[in-house]
Amino acid sequence: MVNILFNPVGYLGVCLAIVCVAVLPSSASADKFPPPHHFSPIPVYFIYPPLKANGSADDALRTGRVVEGVYPMAAPASKPWRIAFLFPHIKDPYWVDCTYGLISEARRLGVAVDILPAEGYDDLIGQLRKMDEVMNRHYDAIVISPISQTANNPSIATARARGIPVFEMANDSTSDDLTVKITSSLHGMGWDAANWVIRDALRRGLKAINLGLLPGPADAGWVQGEVNGTKEAARKAPIRVNIVDIKYGDSDLIGQSQRAEQMLFEHGKELDYILGCTDCAPAAILPVKNAGLSKKVRIVAYGLTREMIDHIRSGDVLAATDVKAVSQARLALDVVIDYLEGRTKSKPHTILVKLDMVDGENVDRYDYDITTAPKGYEPILNYAPTARKPATSMSYKVHLQAPGD
Repeated sequence: MVNILFNPVGYLGVCLAIVCVAVLPSSASADKFPPPHHFSPIPVYFIYPPLKANGSADDALRTGRVVEGVYPMAAPASKPWRIAFLFPHIKDPYWVDCTYGLISEARRLGVAVDILPAEGYDDLIGQLRKMDEVMNRHYDAIVISPISQTANNPSIATARARGIPVFEMANDSTSDDLTVKITSSLHGMGWDAANWVIRDALRRGLKAINLGLLPGPADAGWVQGEVNGTKEAARKAPIRVNIVDIKYGDSDLIGQSQRAEQMLFEHGKELDYILGCTDCAPAAILPVKNAGLSKKVRIVAYGLTREMIDHIRSGDVLAATDVKAVSQARLALDVVIDYLEGRTKSKPHTILVKLDMVDGENVDRYDYDITTAPKGYEPILNYAPTARKPATSMSYKVHLQAPGD
């Protein structure tokens, strides 16, 4: 029998995204968008050893001891801990949503946060350089969203050797030197999106379908998970599912639009669906319309953002999996603070936020506070708390009890 016990705590805030990025003083926009008074605990899977060595989060899901539970918001910190977050970029709505989750939660907890984005998924060297910088700036913890599933591993090992705890958020890594991974099932993203497509095809009476994938950059762990999940769903489908093309590349709007145009030029007459990442799926909308294929080619997204909600309402995108960007970001910071405060009795190897699916049937009643920033939010990359009375944390002790403890 496994128990996961948490004492009640306070909760935090939510998110949106705009592609145009302006970094504002932390006090201005943070005060404009205060966190809500209450948030429900986040439904998650806690995963404990034994685990596959040097595995992904989905490997952990397959091989570890999995416990369903919830993670309530952490108590305010007893001191203004300093945490660095390394993002691949903030060029698409998902990562902007994450900035909102982090900054609003840092305000609630009373801790300092610096978000350091690289220039994109082709800027691994830039992210490695930023990792070196933050290791020398005496942060209490580092949270990385790795550009590569493997190439970031040596720098993570270096940080651990220096006594700096490193956590993973969203993007996956095979490093065994991470303190805790906080993400969603990347395989599940592909599996859920593809199965939605299969159910839609069955409702339409189709006997076979052709898919084109625009998943994002090939070396990113989340992309590999999406593609593998899609392929597995295709293999197990009750109808024939052909993946006729996969075009990899950075998740920028212009580049993905060009890839969509090329895919339609090569396969447009045979395509039934395009599945794309958070920024890839919207990039396919105009090329599909320009090709005169809006009634034939249906678009489904691997991720949900504020703009995706409008696309689903308009019918330009049929459905999207929700990895809950704001919740992931809040959860990542809460896990770090509970660890630094010594509140965690039994530390999981991986925490996966449960996925949801949004389509035309639930788009008008879905709780977007768990996912997106408010309208008008512009990304903020830094927050430092002002002087305040230290919080008392004893009543917020977090107890994660694994099997056998």
